[in-house]
Amino acid sequence: MKRQTGWIESLAVAVLIFVAGGAYADEDRNFTLIAGYDSSSGKYGTDSTNDIVSIPVSALYETGNWALKLTVPYLQVTGDGDVIASGGHGGRRGSTTTTTTVRTTRSGMGDIVTMATYSLYSADESDSGVELTGRIKFGTASKVLGTGENDYAAQLFAYHALGDFSPGLMAGYEVLGSSAELPMNNVYYGSAGGDYKFSEKTRGGAEYKYAQQATATGAELRELTLYASHQVSNDVYLRGYLLKGYTDASPDSGFGLSISSVFK
Repeated sequence: MKRQTGWIESLAVAVLIFVAGGAYADEDRNFTLIAGYDSSSGKYGTDSTNDIVSIPVSALYETGNWALKLTVPYLQVTGDGDVIASGGHGGRRGSTTTTTTVRTTRSGMGDIVTMATYSLYSADESDSGVELTGRIKFGTASKVLGTGENDYAAQLFAYHALGDFSPGLMAGYEVLGSSAELPMNNVYYGSAGGDYKFSEKTRGGAEYKYAQQATATGAELRELTLYASHQVSNDVYLRGYLLKGYTDASPDSGFGLSISSVFK
């Protein structure tokens, strides 16, 4: 699938400039720092198990209807070099060109990801809304950890509260950076889930994700995540999750923890 990404890059830059300009004109601002630990393990269609550890650090800036997020991950991958460890959907989409028969550990900075989200519709009285998000994954990871190419995505997310339960649907399209070494196809992706409010400080829920096959030798991504979050103090939150994959494009299992602090 041939890619024409020039207009996408221009649009992404224009959106970021517009958002940044609007941010300074709004007094309703929140800044959040997030640190996490993610661990997963799977064969991804190979004969050996690949273990991936990611330590992401994120900064989230919210102002008015806008939210900007920057994520910088550190990766450690133990395996035979046959799995992409960094990417917009977790990076488990295909094979690298560094496959060996020896189990080794590779580590380094992963792909930097930026996101801009705009609230198209929000109704406080019914706790419902629709959000549009643009995402750029920069190919900053080395070729032994990622594709070395940029990815561009746009998605819509809609949610509506039914008492303490809030179902949500997300649908998106991603333009994946391709190369002669690792040709990639653009993909549609989406998720369906529900969030339940157990108390004023504790929530939990489940999310099922799907993405189309992105490489000729890859598979569709299908995985289920169960999560819970708890407000430790006025501005500090803890979140944990368990993950189960159902195809060769997903890990067999995974888990993660994160802590976030809000500065108002």
